[in-house]
Amino acid sequence: MLTDIEIAQACEPAPIAEVARKAGVPDEYLEAYGKYKAKVDYNLLAGKPSHPGKLVLVTAINPTPAGEGKTTTTVGLADALALRGKNVMVALREPSLGPVFGIKGGAAGGGYAQVVPMEDINLHFTGDFHAIGAANNLLAALLDAHIQNGNELNIDVRKITWKRVVDMNDRQLRHIVDGLGGKAHGVPREDGFDITVASEVMAIFCLATSITDLKERLGRIVVGYTYDDKPVTAHDLKAEGAMAALLKDALKPNLVQTLEGTPAFVHGGPFANIAHGCNSIMATNMALELGDWCVTEAGFGADLGAEKFLDIKCRLCGLRPDAVVVVATVRALKNHGGVAKDALDEENLEALEAGLPNLLQHVSNITDVYNLPCVVAINAFPTDTRAELDLVETKCRELGVNVALSEVWARGGQGGVDLADEVIRLCEQGDEAGRSADTFTFSYADELSIAGKIEAIARRIYHADGVVFEPAAQKEIAQLEELGFGNLPVCMAKTQYSFSDDASKLGAPEGFDITVRQVKVSAGAGFIVALTGSIMTMPGLGKTPAAHKIDVDEKGVISGLF
Repeated sequence: MLTDIEIAQACEPAPIAEVARKAGVPDEYLEAYGKYKAKVDYNLLAGKPSHPGKLVLVTAINPTPAGEGKTTTTVGLADALALRGKNVMVALREPSLGPVFGIKGGAAGGGYAQVVPMEDINLHFTGDFHAIGAANNLLAALLDAHIQNGNELNIDVRKITWKRVVDMNDRQLRHIVDGLGGKAHGVPREDGFDITVASEVMAIFCLATSITDLKERLGRIVVGYTYDDKPVTAHDLKAEGAMAALLKDALKPNLVQTLEGTPAFVHGGPFANIAHGCNSIMATNMALELGDWCVTEAGFGADLGAEKFLDIKCRLCGLRPDAVVVVATVRALKNHGGVAKDALDEENLEALEAGLPNLLQHVSNITDVYNLPCVVAINAFPTDTRAELDLVETKCRELGVNVALSEVWARGGQGGVDLADEVIRLCEQGDEAGRSADTFTFSYADELSIAGKIEAIARRIYHADGVVFEPAAQKEIAQLEELGFGNLPVCMAKTQYSFSDDASKLGAPEGFDITVRQVKVSAGAGFIVALTGSIMTMPGLGKTPAAHKIDVDEKGVISGLF
């Protein structure tokens, strides 16, 4: 059996100019990065009205070591829609080097449902993350230089909130002391690093609609507080112009293709467990402008990625999905039902049924909280038995849940036509019913307090009994509301493995509270971040990271990415 990277390397992608012509990108807006990838100038969207194309969101159950295949399903569904004659485009996030070299591995899809060139996409791609890291760290350098050179803004070094970033899992950098070595080398202070995908610059990058909007958002970043608790911004440090200059080319969406030649934008990549988990609004808008259908994804399970796509991205950018796909696998559901990873290949109908509540709770959130049409995609694995697949489908249909088998990993677009037909049916059914944006609802209202929004998400989406705010979080909420940030939406930083903030509570846990330990503002991105449980904004590498298997031969051919 071929590996994902071997499948990708065996394909013959079309030259990117041909993909651009297929997508309807005029030559003057195309900037090639080699033969098979390019950037598309965002000025293509200038002055154009919003496009009425169909927007399909792909999300999933809570992830497990067994894998769910959300990106694989997204790519395969787009290829299947193309087989059904639809003018379709894909919009995905860029992979971070952290998970690529860590536990998760590559993130360009899998099997015969991938975006290519997969090695480039998983590694440096077009340099977007490097630009984002540089802009973030320029702000940090300007901040420390200001303090070193007289500190006219009266910044309290104990209240600096801005961290440097690196796109790598490196726990050693989480908490550091810098500025050592004497007066010429800076002011000694406690500091730390986040991973690049957790940077507010990444969040801003993915929500900006133009260079002007990008610059304004960058200027609103709060980097710390003065001795009398007044916020200090990037604008106060005169940083936003130079930061935007570093980002001006990165802001242009990246155009690539699927194995079957469907055009795909892969752009931006905030994590969903510690950031908002969505690709850039620029890429989504461009896909909707150029195609009649846009298939996009949101990171991790629907309790994180879909919640943030709907409550943050849709709220801030005026989008609304026409249909939502919730991806599940038999293996992952058995894991939620209590089966260990090394026993997931064995048929176990009892455990499978025990894990189904996780799937059904995600579906209920989409249909009952957000009032959106939904279909379950059963992402088939070679080890699934007929009895197991039938059980998932039967239980879903008994509860009135739309369901379709997806075999895109093994068969590409042809393996996703049943899923595509169901997505088309849901969208056409909505058109016939005259469904409008008025039927789509958020999980909380704008006018709620910060604590009220957090509690609404915890109760309505996680199904928690309530929220425990630690004293530090209570103080931070009071300060942020006093500063006028109380009207912003909330971005929850929570473990991806559970509806709760405890990664060990699988399935659909009951009788738990969500503990909020820290609350901070991302004023440029336009949301409040609430950190729950033991979630980290800088991951670490495990004992046997994926990096151990990655290699390159004398011809420059990479192996081991997947």
